[in-house]
Amino acid sequence: MSTSLQRIILSAAGLIGFLLIWQFVPTLTPEARALLPLPSQLPGAFVSEVQSGVWLTCVGESLSHYVIGLSIGVFCGVVVGIATGMFRRLEWTLAWVTRVLRPIPGLAWIPFAILWFGVEQKAAVFIIAIGVFWIVFFAAHAAIRNVDRDLIEVADAFGFTSNREKLVKVLFPASLPGIFVGVRTALGQAWMAVVAAELFGVAGLGQRMNEASSLLATDIVVVYMLTIAALYGLMDVLFLLAQNRILGWKAQ
Repeated sequence: MSTSLQRIILSAAGLIGFLLIWQFVPTLTPEARALLPLPSQLPGAFVSEVQSGVWLTCVGESLSHYVIGLSIGVFCGVVVGIATGMFRRLEWTLAWVTRVLRPIPGLAWIPFAILWFGVEQKAAVFIIAIGVFWIVFFAAHAAIRNVDRDLIEVADAFGFTSNREKLVKVLFPASLPGIFVGVRTALGQAWMAVVAAELFGVAGLGQRMNEASSLLATDIVVVYMLTIAALYGLMDVLFLLAQNRILGWKAQ
């Protein structure tokens, strides 16, 4: 039996075993069943949410927060990370600012997000952007710093003397793989921030989960948990396809 076939069989067996255990555990006591839904309940709950239109509305609202916040956080992180990676004096200037702000969790900014933007989309976008920024910032900074010095010397030999020319022709293309690692990590972090931001009242998947949990509708909570997992998986696959296309020159 080939290794790939064994991997598929074992993965399927592990998933089936997990579902069987999950199906069995809530039946032990009435209390357990109230706290954890049966897997067999989930398809019906999902169909009900889709037919009511709530599922599609929540997905659309959360995707809106996600895309806008992710885009802002990635853009700012890449720009600042590249700038501090290229210019030592700028890095030194921002060193203590970074050390003070970096350890603060993104969720700690929720009170200010509510004060500044109210309980609306802007607040969620703010929280998501902060969570994404630091991941991409450090990835971009490290990627620029780790560019092979020989490449820079070759650029000098070819007359690329200005910082702009070096960035466009050498530094940015060479640092893209490292930057993409940070962006891919940020894809998952952004979804965590989406749920956290929506739990305080912004419309979306997190708010719907909160409403369902208050009614002990645990099957609906799990439906939206799996929805988030599916959306993240889709985003990750699309990102990998785009990355492989952009970095196709590395395989040549």
